[in-house]
Amino acid sequence: MSEAGRQYHIHLAPGEIGEYVLLPGDPARCDIVAQYLDDAKKVAEHREHRTFTGRYKGVKTSVTSTGMGCPSTAIACEELINIGAEYLIRIGSTGVYQPQIKKGDLLISTGSVREEGTSSYYLPPNFPAVPDFDFTRALIDTAADMQAELGCNYHYGINVSCDAFYRCGPDFTKKMHDLGVHGAEMESAAIYAVCHVRGKHGAMIAAASAENWRQLATEAAPDSGGANIQKYELDNPALKKGWDDEIRVVLETIYRFEQRRKQGG
Repeated sequence: MSEAGRQYHIHLAPGEIGEYVLLPGDPARCDIVAQYLDDAKKVAEHREHRTFTGRYKGVKTSVTSTGMGCPSTAIACEELINIGAEYLIRIGSTGVYQPQIKKGDLLISTGSVREEGTSSYYLPPNFPAVPDFDFTRALIDTAADMQAELGCNYHYGINVSCDAFYRCGPDFTKKMHDLGVHGAEMESAAIYAVCHVRGKHGAMIAAASAENWRQLATEAAPDSGGANIQKYELDNPALKKGWDDEIRVVLETIYRFEQRRKQGG
């Protein structure tokens, strides 16, 4: 950190972000979020971390990309908290393990199975990784209110955070399915761990990138090289709509949540 408080990795200083920060993995998705903000400006870009700050219905809001995986996500969260972030909300995509969840559906996380390494530096092995209850409840309520308007489906439940995208093979996938885990992604456990230790508020809403868990298990098998997984992301209109839907839901949640905070609720 420089004398001015500019953070080493994200290249941001106090005053350049809002208390609410959206956290996609992909820097390109920051540009998409910026289109929904008034007076959005790119305030920093370094390594995998691109940041825009603007306002949604008057609420100062930022978006910072984390890159893929929990290590870089934890770095971004730590540095964002250093300069004033209070609510850190992951957005992005997730594979799914349950048959009722379809491509483009929204999944709101109520907890993350810690199948990654980063959170172990913050939490003991038997400590859960859970999001902020109040903000997560607000996400669920807002998704329910906007469901008809957006024409989307939403679900809430436990997800799993993994480190090795191409090594979660069929045995692991079946285990998660049988345990009732809703989806797999790579960042939320770190967000929840950092926020818990630092006394801040984490959450996640993601769009489903796949819907056939048996097919996903086959194509994620170690001897397949995982190459076919790419088709879940490429040329997928349902997923692209899901990304837009989740942005709209989370921004409206921020506005409603902030109004409630001002009223002391």
